[in-house]
Amino acid sequence: MKKIIVYTLSTCPWCRKTKNYFAEHNIPFTYIDYDLADEATQKRISKEVDAAGATGFPFVKIGEEVIVGYQPERYSSALGI
Repeated sequence: MKKIIVYTLSTCPWCRKTKNYFAEHNIPFTYIDYDLADEATQKRISKEVDAAGATGFPFVKIGEEVIVGYQPERYSSALGI
């Protein structure tokens, strides 16, 4: 299975829905709440998000594919399910 990394904001309802999508489908993923992360982690995430041309959260990376926003159909497609 492709590695899944999710960057979220702790107060964002769409970010919570994204985390719930992966949890409810028993799909292993790693997430970091950007707003709760330390400064060094925030800088690293900002560079990655900027490099991808993303403009918001949730920021989902499935393998090398980047999906911005709550888009369960695209998550499923990227995972081949």
